[in-house]
Amino acid sequence: MKAQDIGFLIAIGVLLSLRTPRGFLWAGLGSLVLAIPLFAGWIFFTAERLTWYAAGFFLLYLLFSLLRPHTVQ
Repeated sequence: MKAQDIGFLIAIGVLLSLRTPRGFLWAGLGSLVLAIPLFAGWIFFTAERLTWYAAGFFLLYLLFSLLRPHTVQ
């Protein structure tokens, strides 16, 4: 297990405890922003992992957004 895996698990744990869908969205976007310079620097393993983490964050964002009760005004 590498450092980015541990960071991802910590981030997932914190975001799951907060239960805010927007947190997952921002974490996914942040992962993609961090992956861009890594791809430019030919550090493909870590950059690919960050894109997979972003996909996971976006999936959790969608799940929490769909499961959250909406109020009609």
